[in-house]
Amino acid sequence: MKISLFYEFALPRPWVPDDERQMFQDGLDEVEAADKAGFSTVWLTEHHFLEEYCHSTAPEMFLAAASQRTKDIRLGFGVMHMPPAINHPARVAERVSTLDLISNGRVEFGTGESSSVGELAGFNIDPADKRGQWEEALDVAIRCMIEEPFTGFKGNHIEMPARNVIPKPAQRPHPPVWVACTRPSSVQMAAQKGIGALSFAYTGPGPLAERVRGYYQEFEDKAEPTIPILNPNILAIGGDLSMMVAPTDEQALQRLGVGGGFFSFGIMHYYMTGQHTPGRTGVWDRYLDAVKEDETLAYGPGRGAIGSPDTVREFLRGYEESGVDEIILLLNPRSHEGTMESIELMGKEVLPEFIERDEKQVAAKAKRLEPIIEKVEARRKPLAGPEFDESYSFGGLPTGRGGKFTASEIPEAMAEINEGRVQAAQRAKDEQ
Repeated sequence: MKISLFYEFALPRPWVPDDERQMFQDGLDEVEAADKAGFSTVWLTEHHFLEEYCHSTAPEMFLAAASQRTKDIRLGFGVMHMPPAINHPARVAERVSTLDLISNGRVEFGTGESSSVGELAGFNIDPADKRGQWEEALDVAIRCMIEEPFTGFKGNHIEMPARNVIPKPAQRPHPPVWVACTRPSSVQMAAQKGIGALSFAYTGPGPLAERVRGYYQEFEDKAEPTIPILNPNILAIGGDLSMMVAPTDEQALQRLGVGGGFFSFGIMHYYMTGQHTPGRTGVWDRYLDAVKEDETLAYGPGRGAIGSPDTVREFLRGYEESGVDEIILLLNPRSHEGTMESIELMGKEVLPEFIERDEKQVAAKAKRLEPIIEKVEARRKPLAGPEFDESYSFGGLPTGRGGKFTASEIPEAMAEINEGRVQAAQRAKDEQ
């Protein structure tokens, strides 16, 4: 089982002007330390308008910076929102490919639909359309990465003419593809498509074992992939509380403080029960009030990688026994020093044995899946658009409104450039 980190970049109020800058700088230090410690991947979410709960709105920017301070750790979108009003699929392909190139092929391409009112309504997306938009956008984004040129697409939600989308990724034909799964039916859908399941399940290793078995059974029996490269893997979140590792259990609890449950509370606030006034509602204050009523919101034994290295090791072994391929561990808000020590202790005292077992497991899994993948590939449905019209081309001035509007800024700029050339030539002639 691989062990990875998961960033939301929560930033509880009160804020001072330097808080967001410091949050990202601390995060870069942590990822650099995680790379040296041996963590498999850093997964970074994308959310919009969810203040305090998540300030990770442009994950590709942070991951690009992290790529230049690390060598081995993989860089995961956990996830990129695919509705075209948020991220047009051509832009998705461009950004994912660019990050893959500058990181020397370390991108994990996690995708999702978005689920909160704040985000869907903020971008005027009808929730009834989000699954269809994800499906179309994923296919278009992958085709943009692999086709030269992309031959065009016309669907229910996306329409795009032929263009050669550049650059192309380092991992050919594309980085590993994942989809966010919060329900068992979503895990089944991921298996049917032959892509990785980012299974955000908080139920613990017991029920997770059944979900893992279900994923691989569905993959074997019903997968009809269209994505060129299969990614039969299932990932889960390691509990609903933040990671905090210290020399003793008592020290870990002290450093965790009350922040451990803020992630779960934020989900409830923004996705289920909360009413939010932008720029006004104090989410952290509401969380503290809830913790006063029920202290178990902030901590409960066995609900996260919290404690001494021995305690955390045993916690993770439970997940390893479930058969899950990868575990992601949450990070506590405003706990940089504690997080840095947690990462160091994990690297020295916990990760080595898991890394050694995972290497053997990956080899055994590849051998076990060989005949299954052969069956799945036989059911493949090619991902392809229309034939490219070799006579097609584009050019000239952009026009609109029935040809009555012409974008004239470029001709004006070119006229200015030409005039500059004439004047420069004249000056040179006069100086002779």
